[in-house]
Amino acid sequence: MMDVRNSVIVKAPQALSKPPYNQSILKLNGLSVIESCTHTQGAKGSMFLEDHLLLFVLEGIYKVRFGNQEYTVRKNEMLLLQKSIVVEYEKSGDPDAEYKLDYMIFFLAEDVLREFLKMADYKPVYPALLVPVSVHQVNDRLVSYLHSLNPYFKELEKINDGLVKLKLLELLFDVADADEQFLLQFLQLKRKERRDIAEVVEENYMNPVSISDLAYLSGRSLSAFKREFQAMYNTSPLQWIRNRRLDKAEELLTHSNLSVTDICFTIGFENVAHFSKVFKNRFGYPPSALKKA
Repeated sequence: MMDVRNSVIVKAPQALSKPPYNQSILKLNGLSVIESCTHTQGAKGSMFLEDHLLLFVLEGIYKVRFGNQEYTVRKNEMLLLQKSIVVEYEKSGDPDAEYKLDYMIFFLAEDVLREFLKMADYKPVYPALLVPVSVHQVNDRLVSYLHSLNPYFKELEKINDGLVKLKLLELLFDVADADEQFLLQFLQLKRKERRDIAEVVEENYMNPVSISDLAYLSGRSLSAFKREFQAMYNTSPLQWIRNRRLDKAEELLTHSNLSVTDICFTIGFENVAHFSKVFKNRFGYPPSALKKA
């Protein structure tokens, strides 16, 4: 039996404010803040980061995995992750505090980081080596800041966008001042190392990535990525990804017990009807026919 993922990868932050998550979300152009305070002995899932993620844990434990890396964020700790990656998470409350789990996640778009770095007047000096992702302590000033956001989530309809923006910039200044390594990580988000295009697309074609995501992960501009991809594969990235996913779908339909719906979501499609249509266009029969056979 083939070992495949059998769970839907949600796109974050959009999906996290919808059922079954139903978490409070504060939105501004370029920023989404997820707040959750609950009592739980454990929950897990997977999400695709459409923006950079900045996680703060106030109570409980939040474990994050991507690739071969795993990070455990505990009470009064924080973690910064780059966008355009799929992460698996496992979160649980503190057994000594009635399994209370309290955390905030800030999703930061490129425009927000660009504006912050410009306003802060940080010189574009990058470390010679990549700064590793790591868990950092949250100081008292940051804890106070996070608690100061609680009233905002209770009056979502009344909050002015300009005020939310000021609060966000305050956060980024506090984070940068709290830890020099964190500031270097912020700067590093703007500079991606160039990677082999074939390696990037093979790693990510089953994820809900856009072409812009793949370009970012490869360390290239969108135009350069498309140009080099066309030269390598003699087709467009969109067409190549679709065909690669459909070939994988045919393989799974033949060699796994997954349903057509499970396979659709596993290989990166988001709509079963659309998946069935393009599958039939490519192979001449619907996926359900191959499953029955």
